[in-house]
Amino acid sequence: MQNYLELLNPAQREAVISTEGPSLVIAGAGSGKTRVLTYRIAHLLKNGVPPWNILALTFTNKAAREMKERIATVVGSKVAAHLWMGTFHSIFARILRIEAQHINFPKNFTIYDTADSKSLIKSILKEMKLAEKEYKPGDVLSRISSAKNDLVLPHTYARDQHRIMADKAARKPLIHDIYNRYMRACMKSGAMDFDDLLLNTNLLFRDHPEVLANYQEQFRYILVDEYQDTNVSQYLIIRKLADKYKNVCVVGDDAQSIYSFRGAKIENILNFRNDYPGYQLFKLEQNYRSTQTIVNAANSLIAKNKGQIPKKVFSNKSEGNPIKIMQAFSDVEEGFLVVNDLKNKLLEFSCQYEDFAILYRTNAQSRIFEDVLRKNNIPYKIYGGLSFYQRKEIKDLLAYFRMIINSNDSEALKRIINFPARGIGKTTLEKLEATAAHNGVSIWEVLVHPELSKLGFNAGTLKKLGGFVALIREFQAKSFNLDAFQLASEVVSQSGILKELHQDNTPESQSRIENIDELLNAIKDFSDSRKESGQENSITLFLEEVSLLTDQDNDKAEDKNKVTLMTIHSAKGLEFRNVYIVGMEEDLFPSGRVSESESGLEEERRLFYVAITRAEEHAVLSFAKRRFKYGDMTYVRASRFLGELDPSYIEMTGDTIQQNQATDNFGSANQRFGKSFEKQPAFTPKKFNFSESINKNPEKKPLFSENAFTNAFDIKIGMSVQHERFGIGEVTSLEGTGSNVKATVLFSNAGEKQLLLKFAKLKILN
Repeated sequence: MQNYLELLNPAQREAVISTEGPSLVIAGAGSGKTRVLTYRIAHLLKNGVPPWNILALTFTNKAAREMKERIATVVGSKVAAHLWMGTFHSIFARILRIEAQHINFPKNFTIYDTADSKSLIKSILKEMKLAEKEYKPGDVLSRISSAKNDLVLPHTYARDQHRIMADKAARKPLIHDIYNRYMRACMKSGAMDFDDLLLNTNLLFRDHPEVLANYQEQFRYILVDEYQDTNVSQYLIIRKLADKYKNVCVVGDDAQSIYSFRGAKIENILNFRNDYPGYQLFKLEQNYRSTQTIVNAANSLIAKNKGQIPKKVFSNKSEGNPIKIMQAFSDVEEGFLVVNDLKNKLLEFSCQYEDFAILYRTNAQSRIFEDVLRKNNIPYKIYGGLSFYQRKEIKDLLAYFRMIINSNDSEALKRIINFPARGIGKTTLEKLEATAAHNGVSIWEVLVHPELSKLGFNAGTLKKLGGFVALIREFQAKSFNLDAFQLASEVVSQSGILKELHQDNTPESQSRIENIDELLNAIKDFSDSRKESGQENSITLFLEEVSLLTDQDNDKAEDKNKVTLMTIHSAKGLEFRNVYIVGMEEDLFPSGRVSESESGLEEERRLFYVAITRAEEHAVLSFAKRRFKYGDMTYVRASRFLGELDPSYIEMTGDTIQQNQATDNFGSANQRFGKSFEKQPAFTPKKFNFSESINKNPEKKPLFSENAFTNAFDIKIGMSVQHERFGIGEVTSLEGTGSNVKATVLFSNAGEKQLLLKFAKLKILN
């Protein structure tokens, strides 16, 4: 292998060879931080530092493994094998096992995962006679985790008025007691959860200075990756270990600090200079990933943040294409626009499917893009999450639909018989299953059999089982008179699913509520489309369509060659030739939950910066003027972030955007997108009123005034018309008479649709 120093640019080389004393390496997006960290360790080893004197901390096992493999190519695998390199949790678990006697834990202590922790909390709640509806185990665990990461022990928690008042406000005043019992139970069981690995390492070093001194002497050189993502607990461990020799090198980028919801503190990297006076600062500012245009646009955005370490990232790659902004008439049209653009790039730039990523702020947004990709036979994969229709809350709701259609579907029954919780336990279900198997019938047939009482169930259990049967039968009766959307809404409302999720005020539950809302939007779209075309729109047909959409049997493409769909948080550290950042709307991105505070807005801006800098060659931003929310089409505003990008790097093109609309004054989003909405023939560029999209209050209101709609008899072949979801198109044929007239319309973005005119509400454009 050639000399590793020859593989580095001047800034990288300086960061690698300056090994003594505290060092802060600010690594811009795509600037080769992993290479610097790797070769800095290799340089230490090549200059005689024993591998056991080096501690390298990462956030993923994959990163640690790849770095160790690279180091082995320089110094050999035998030397690299003795490095203390790994994730925070793996390294500190190793230390705790060695020093277990000091903290009253066995060396073979168990490490609880989230499921174990929740199960233990459930037992504690049962012991305390507390209802899980009031003390959701996930919420309780989240609060305990937050306390541990801030090094707040149970006895301290009980005196922390801020936490106590917050618990009372959330109607969970006994969290401190649960926390105390939880810690005692873990100790009794010889178990630690993930947060305990950090907490107990801090306690070990605090209470046993001789142990700390040993590790300070051993770890003479400390290196930390992604330092901006460290929490209070991790930060303090690093401070303690580095206190003797102060040969600590942290690598990161404050502009990519996006995990505050996990407890990460951006202050850790911003305040490094105060923690380590005399530190050396190295800035890796050359981006090797993206074009000049993408890098410059990202710089213009992140410059709006006040809390940052100044740097000027640059690229020596080609200038590249401008960042493209696409405005869609609706969220459905956004899906078509993005996929059509993707198909064009496949051909124009000789791309593979794996060269594309669609990034969104929330998981619920994936549904529309999944549907459009499948309808276009484009293979895709969900990164860091399940396919929309495979998510638990969606499968639970679909199971209700399956039971309504076919009550003998035992798998659907088992999924929902006790969801939401109705007191039908595992033992009861096992007895029902055994009886069904013995008699060769479905579980439902056992439930509705008049001799059910002979199975030995008590009156309370019989009442609960009877309640479940009555609920399903009620839904079945309603299914004869309700369309797909009406019935789905009834199930969501009457089953108690939504009520249960609303009671658990956690980010996870909020995400599940958003996903259920998105499923209702899909059913609403299905129902309206079928109604407009005069077709049956039952829940049976919707389930049939969904089952075809989620059938993976015909997907023969290799997993590596698929379009990637993921949240922006999941995309950090990855890169793609072409990146679509969708849903660029206020209250979606930036999120309405966090953008009210300056710090929250700055983190959302950093998240957008991360999204843009994932792109190597093309970055496309999209937003809709209207979006389905709770079954209704509502106005939404374009994201303020669009107005923060330097206009010289932006191109507003595409089927729904007039080119060259940008003005020299980009001081506000209104000034930037201020062109009027004019009537245009189909299939030509249209001018939209961007200021309406950005500045109007997103209140629910009709998309058109009543007098904007024309009588069905006014529609003629060849006319340009506008539809509230499908956008602008041309009428190509008419058939039928009276109230049953159907029009075939070729829409520029949604393709050909057949619409029943009495429902379609088309607006004539010419």
